[in-house]
Amino acid sequence: MHIRPYEPQYLDEVLSLSLRAWEPVFRSIGEVMPAQIYSEIYPDWRRVQAKSVQDVCTSDEMKVWVALNSGRVVGFVAVTLYPEAEMGEIYMLAVEPELQQQGIGSALTECALQWITDAGMSIAMVETGGDPGHAPARKTYEKAGFSPFPIIRYFKRL
Repeated sequence: MHIRPYEPQYLDEVLSLSLRAWEPVFRSIGEVMPAQIYSEIYPDWRRVQAKSVQDVCTSDEMKVWVALNSGRVVGFVAVTLYPEAEMGEIYMLAVEPELQQQGIGSALTECALQWITDAGMSIAMVETGGDPGHAPARKTYEKAGFSPFPIIRYFKRL
């Protein structure tokens, strides 16, 4: 496995991978969020998520890397910087489901952190969910030395 900068030729693989990786996450969110609210926020999570990933991959504001194994995309990470706050954010991270917990997410996280450091930032941030579907992500970030900051987000159907 090696990590290299994203190129447009990887877009279809990144999109496909992200939907496979985040399917259990969205299932988990659907189990913990009230059904009516979930269906309004995520009427078609695959379409919305694919658009989000495509936007990230084509944005000039983001730096994206892919993890390749035998020429196949097995993970990706997207990072953005907030120079005024001297902070970089790991904005998206996904790993092929059958290859999770094998160090790919950690390697992508370390790549992102090195880039953030090299860009002169003094803080790195990442946000993830507290639901069971995000447990692998929390494990990866905590392993990399991130400290959680509890945030509670409330939803109410009007």
